[in-house]
Amino acid sequence: MSGFIKRMWRWFWAPTARFAWGTVILVGFGGGIVFWGGLNTGMEATNTLEFCISCHEMEQVVYQEYKESIHYSNASGVRAICSDCHVPHDWGPKVIRKIQASAEIWGALTGKIDTVEEFEAHRWEMANSVWSVMEATDSRECRNCHSYEAMNFALQSRRASEKMQEGHEQGKTCITCHKGIAHRMPVDPDAPERDD
Repeated sequence: MSGFIKRMWRWFWAPTARFAWGTVILVGFGGGIVFWGGLNTGMEATNTLEFCISCHEMEQVVYQEYKESIHYSNASGVRAICSDCHVPHDWGPKVIRKIQASAEIWGALTGKIDTVEEFEAHRWEMANSVWSVMEATDSRECRNCHSYEAMNFALQSRRASEKMQEGHEQGKTCITCHKGIAHRMPVDPDAPERDD
C-alpha cells in the first residue's frame, strides 16, 4: 500500500500533473471570483428602489403608501428604501431572502398579483408573511437603523416613551407594535364586519 501512495505522490507532483493542477486551481479561483462578483452585483442591483418599484402594482400601491410614511420623509432627512426594511444586511440571510423573493417575482410573472386588485386581494396574506419573518428575526431589519440603546426617551412624547420602554422591558420586537408603519394596514378577511 505504501508503494501505491508513493506512486500517487510522484504522479501528483510530476511536471505535467503540477501544470494540470495549477490550471484547475487557477481556473477555479478565477471562476469563483467571477461567480461571486456576478452574484453580488445581481443582489445589489435588486436592492435598489428602482428595481423594487419596477412592477406596476408596487409602484401604484406600496410605493405611494411608502411616500406618505416617516421612512420616506422626516425631520432628520434619513430615507429608508424597500431593501432597508425587507432585505437583511448580512450575506447569508440576504441570499436566503433573495431566494424567497424569487417566489414573489414568480407571483407577479404568473399573474397571481400582477394587478392592483389582485395585490389587494392578497395583501393580508403577504403582510402576515412579512410580519411573521420580522417576528422570527426580532425585527432584524428595523434594528439596522433603530436600537433601544440609542433612543433618547426624553425626546419622545410621554406616551411613546412609556410604550417603547415597556415594550423593551417585555422583550417585544419592533413589528409587534409597528405594523403598518410604512404601508397601509391590510384588512383581515376573517374579522367580523364592524358597523361604524
